[in-house]
Amino acid sequence: MTPDLHRPRTALPAAALLVAALIGGCGRASSASTAPAPAATAARAPATDSADASFAALEQQFGARLGVFAVDTGSGREVTHRADERFAFASTIKSLAAGALLQKVSDADLDKVVSYRQEDVLTWAPVTSQHVTTGMKLRDLAAASIQYSDNTAANLVTAELGGPAAVQQSLRDLGDSTTSVDRTEPALNEATPGDTRDTSTPRVLAADLRRYVLGDALAEDRRGLLTDWLVGNTTGGPYVRAGVPADWKIGDKTGNAGYGTRNDVAVAWPSGGRPPIVIVVLSDRGKAGATSDDALIAQATKTVVSTLG
Repeated sequence: MTPDLHRPRTALPAAALLVAALIGGCGRASSASTAPAPAATAARAPATDSADASFAALEQQFGARLGVFAVDTGSGREVTHRADERFAFASTIKSLAAGALLQKVSDADLDKVVSYRQEDVLTWAPVTSQHVTTGMKLRDLAAASIQYSDNTAANLVTAELGGPAAVQQSLRDLGDSTTSVDRTEPALNEATPGDTRDTSTPRVLAADLRRYVLGDALAEDRRGLLTDWLVGNTTGGPYVRAGVPADWKIGDKTGNAGYGTRNDVAVAWPSGGRPPIVIVVLSDRGKAGATSDDALIAQATKTVVSTLG
């Protein structure tokens, strides 16, 4: 089993997807982000017609529903496509759970060794499966949940916070009234179309990630720790990272789930000192057993980068 490779949401007919894209307001300029605004934000410019056409074409090409929200934190320009539609977040939630953990626990808590049993170890547990006899520090569990998408580590972090409801409350406290956190791994990856459990929207996930990594939700040292974990992610090579210039720094968290769901949430630091860009790309295919395709996320990211310039 590969990282994040849970039961792969799948395609509506291509013609129906294209009609939906054309009448659904895809790729239009969105309202202001709910994340903290930059100190000097320029007037937000709409996404271009070429971005609209590109996203619609990608949906048709890949037989997928595509959700995109990206914001240049320097200029305030946003690129959107189905930015307010719900998608299963899959393992991308691990980045936000880690942010919530860093917001709530002390340094001593982070260094606490958490014990667990062999029966707690899930199918995808490349790190925790190696430390059953010794347990792991809470900080190392959070790192493993992001950098290797270790499901056992993610569940132990969630348990430390008080369960899925506590993770959701942390997001509510952050200002997120949308994201629904209901289950743990691997059940949260069911991703049945129309089920709002364990879902959010591209716009809201981007706002949450921006608050944790770039905003004031965390103290500076904790922001740095979360950033390091995201930058050190080992599962994101074919996703957002493949859609940006090679000299950009990327911190991301990927996620795969049922019905062809494939996601990535990221913060990108362009070369040359340009302010960071928050990029969220979510996708599904609406059919049980559908497969997904890394290239869709990479191609959507390329459209974001070319549109923002």
